[in-house]
Amino acid sequence: MASLSSSVHEPARDIPLFGEYDVVVLGGGPAGLMAATRAARQDMSVLLVERYGFLGGMGTAAGVTNFCGLYANVHGESKQVVHGLADELLDRMRALDGLSVPHLIFGKVHAQAYDMSALKYASDGILVDSGVQILFHALGVGVSLKEDGEIDCLFLETKSGRVAVRAQVFIDCSGDGDLANWAGAAYEKGTGPGQMLYPTLMFKVGNVDNARAGEAWRDIPQRMDQLRDSGAYRFPRHGAIVRPMKNPYEWRVNVTQLSNQDGTAIDATDARAFSRGELEGRQQAMEFLRFLREQIPGFDQAYALEIAPQIGVRETRRVVGEYQLTREDVLGCADFDDAIGVNGWPLEKHVAGDVHWEWPPIPESRGYNQLPYRMLLPRRSSGAPGNLLVAGRCASMTHEGQSAARVSGACFVMGEAAGTAAAQALKTGTSVAAIDIRGLQRTLAEHGVFLG
Repeated sequence: MASLSSSVHEPARDIPLFGEYDVVVLGGGPAGLMAATRAARQDMSVLLVERYGFLGGMGTAAGVTNFCGLYANVHGESKQVVHGLADELLDRMRALDGLSVPHLIFGKVHAQAYDMSALKYASDGILVDSGVQILFHALGVGVSLKEDGEIDCLFLETKSGRVAVRAQVFIDCSGDGDLANWAGAAYEKGTGPGQMLYPTLMFKVGNVDNARAGEAWRDIPQRMDQLRDSGAYRFPRHGAIVRPMKNPYEWRVNVTQLSNQDGTAIDATDARAFSRGELEGRQQAMEFLRFLREQIPGFDQAYALEIAPQIGVRETRRVVGEYQLTREDVLGCADFDDAIGVNGWPLEKHVAGDVHWEWPPIPESRGYNQLPYRMLLPRRSSGAPGNLLVAGRCASMTHEGQSAARVSGACFVMGEAAGTAAAQALKTGTSVAAIDIRGLQRTLAEHGVFLG
């Protein structure tokens, strides 16, 4: 007879200690890559933990293949505003012939398309050459806390079994705020249940006749609008981003939108919903491929070259920090005394069935806002541990502020600052919240970071 219990008791066990480090970084996306690299280059022993067998985060695992936020529209001119370690990563990818010519978005600001394999390999190199230890295929599952509330160990599930890693400072670059959540930090999700930015499954199509396709990215949204009410195709949202890659034989497609049956956004921290999203995403991808083949010149012989390993998640947990970046900060090009770099991307709100954009005034404004160090510090008054930093899309931002500063450019900035701050705290014997901000800014500037 089946048990009616809704839970199972797991016996207590001793967990082997995998290693002890100065800094442990959870997540190998843009923020984690920069955090681990910068900490290691300041003579820290660093372990980076990544759930996949490669780095890049959403830029690889979700097939984004497009750096957003490296550029800003500065008084009417698109200029690169994110530098520091990002420049080195771009140089390494350029040497692999893995970067496309930057392209204009809506005629306002540039984005940087790239080859996914180049990002994977360049990311490996920048970490290995910096002395970072990397643990692939390791999934964070929990933490243990000391009596004073500080994080003692992070628990990981690996192919060798469950292990623990210990550090003096932990940096949560998981995207979902996993480590911060386990450690008791407060967080928010969207503006309420299911009211988050909608995720997308990216895919690429191959065998495109580029000469016939021409500037198809201009025509595809119009053709979608013409056929929307015909019943011949199902378009999950208005508009589409369909652009050629460096090899114009292949084009990347950003068009899907993944929701629950009630129309709310898929929550990637809900295992059942996350799984449903993957199935729905592949179905939407193949339906849109049919539209391309039947309706768009140059795509009649196209095929599904690659569907991303996972859906692209834009928003889940946003850790509540000492400061939350807001919509007004982005649109008003805000300054902060504790600036660690800048964000040049506008509000990009993926709402039900559409994408809404809001830009700082063009050409009147400088087009970028500074990012404050306080957004990396989980709020201590909410019960967060003092040896934790958070960087990337799970850092402290409001729902609308995060729609801008979640992109790779801002994540590079936050990650480099977090790694620099962790090393500074350990070298000076202070907490990450008590470091000398002017000293942090001097170090970042010396490493080429544009502080704005």
